[in-house]
Amino acid sequence: MSSTSTKPEEPWLLYDGECPFCSAYVKLVRLRDSIGQVRLIDARDGGPELAELEAKGLDINEGMAMKYEGKIYYGDECIHVLSLLSTASGPFNSFNAWVFKSEARSKALYPFLRAGRNTALKILGRKKIDRPEVSPSA
Repeated sequence: MSSTSTKPEEPWLLYDGECPFCSAYVKLVRLRDSIGQVRLIDARDGGPELAELEAKGLDINEGMAMKYEGKIYYGDECIHVLSLLSTASGPFNSFNAWVFKSEARSKALYPFLRAGRNTALKILGRKKIDRPEVSPSA
């Protein structure tokens, strides 16, 4: 008997590694404890995941992204799914699960998170992520 099933794609989370809030969030959320192996990818390194996001017309500077079970979750959807997938152990994860398990709260609060990221980058003198479609050609 032959099997035609394919191995599921490993989930990934694409975030801004130079944003102190994004980096801290990715380290604190306990995704691996609940769903196993997840590739954490700094969007500043570029790569096929960033290109895949851009191909869908999504701007990494406007939201983090996660691909899970073949679907890309972006911005407020991403933070909502992360809260549902991560464990609720520890104070940070319990708070995160409580706040963002609601789609409405995720949608309402995400613009403030994005503004905080943009403000932090400006204060720290860091530029936004170079996007493949807008990068100057050589």
